[in-house]
Amino acid sequence: MDVVNNEKKSRFEVEVEGKTGVADYRRSGDRIEFTHTEVPESLKGQGVGKALAREGLEHARREGLEVIPTCRFIAGYIERHPEYADLVAPR
Repeated sequence: MDVVNNEKKSRFEVEVEGKTGVADYRRSGDRIEFTHTEVPESLKGQGVGKALAREGLEHARREGLEVIPTCRFIAGYIERHPEYADLVAPR
């Protein structure tokens, strides 16, 4: 799956079968807040959400950003993949 960072819309996107899944974010200084992830019903269970989360978090790592996982899906992904826990901004 090819996930792209659409900086104009502040979201990561992946297109599958003509439908688009997104992970919205807000960027502020050295932080990125993931606010919402949405996958079309027909694409659920195909790894679209996981691909969006993984690429968003890998982007944060590459850019040296702290992550604020407001989105429940992203927060859950981090819980299941502790290798990303070091990216989470202290509260």
